[in-house]
Amino acid sequence: MLGISFDDEQANAAFERKFGFGFPLLCDTTRAVGLAYGAAADATTRSAKRISYLIGPDGRIRRAYPKPNAAAHPEELLKDLA
Repeated sequence: MLGISFDDEQANAAFERKFGFGFPLLCDTTRAVGLAYGAAADATTRSAKRISYLIGPDGRIRRAYPKPNAAAHPEELLKDLA
C-alpha cells in the first residue's frame, strides 16, 4: 500500500509523522501520476482528488474507488482482497 500526494518530500514527511501513516507517501509534484490516474484535471491542479485503486500483482487495476470513504475504506479493501 502507498499514497501519492502533490506535496514535496518535506510536506509529505510532516504529514506522515502527524498522522502516523504505516505506508509510504510518494511525491507527485509534477502531477504526472495524478493526471494518469484521474486525480488531476491538468498540471496546474492544486489538490488531488481522493481516489483509490486496488492493483493486482500483475500491475493491472482490479478495482477503482472514485470517492473512498476514509472510515469505511480499509474494511472495503480487505473484503475485496478476500
